Amino acid sequence: MKSILVVEDSPVIMELIRFLLTTLGYESREASDGFEALKIAKENRFDLILLDIQLQGFDGLEVLKKIKKIPEIHETPVIAITDYVMQGDEERFLRAGCSGYISKPIDIGKFKSILCTCTGGCQVL
Repeated sequence: MKSILVVEDSPVIMELIRFLLTTLGYESREASDGFEALKIAKENRFDLILLDIQLQGFDGLEVLKKIKKIPEIHETPVIAITDYVMQGDEERFLRAGCSGYISKPIDIGKFKSILCTCTGGCQVL
């Protein structure tokens, strides 16, 4: 089973993502802030990291920079999840090292498509 780390500080969004991942056949671990995310990511191996960009204190782009400097996890695909939907935001996150971008509110079809692409195929059709 593919494993995904979800980094999200909104309990409502976290619940939605947990439901979607379970429905699609993925296993997930959760972190509500950047410090917790880095600790969990260093101790475990994930097929993908879903990373909220607007985290309190230690924002998602800072977490991404740190992930990219850790040899054991620097190649793990990271998908940005964000409220930022201005023109150029997606390109900015991709240039920063993200493998994809999901805007909020979450489009379920796009969410599934990005997960399938980044993990090498969905578990459930």
